[in-house]
Amino acid sequence: MFKKFFIIKIFFLIFTLSYAEEQKIVYLNVDKIMQQSIAGKSIKKQLENIYSKNLEKFKKNDEILKNKEKKIIAQKNILSKEDFQKELTGLRTEIINFQKEQVKARDEINKLRLGATNKLISKLSPILENYAKKNSISLILQKKNVVMGKKEIEITDEILSIANEKIKNIKIN
Repeated sequence: MFKKFFIIKIFFLIFTLSYAEEQKIVYLNVDKIMQQSIAGKSIKKQLENIYSKNLEKFKKNDEILKNKEKKIIAQKNILSKEDFQKELTGLRTEIINFQKEQVKARDEINKLRLGATNKLISKLSPILENYAKKNSISLILQKKNVVMGKKEIEITDEILSIANEKIKNIKIN
């Protein structure tokens, strides 16, 4: 009984090893494609433009709030205690709203970045499928999930050139 089990196990081991040798496995650096492709650079530029516009707006609002604070502090001795507290409470409310706007803008940029990245990946998927079919590839892994691999089985540069030909721009809404 033990011999039969052992022989069957060896048979399956040999069969799976020969099957695994027939499979072609490659890896891809998706981060490099996101950073160096034409579409990835387009996404980055659009996000930087949105960020710089927000930064300018928030700098102006910050200056306005600082001036209001200076004005209130200068009027501390002139205003009655109740009026001073009222002005101070109003300023605190404006500061809290300003901080909420900053968080909302940051979240919006992150949401746009994620959406644009998903669009790029969805456009990359058919390219990868087609490449895998043409080159008889069984499995494509992300480079960040590969501990070690031969440089010859990395397809990043090939996919990058194909992506640059087929995906020129991704619009951020």
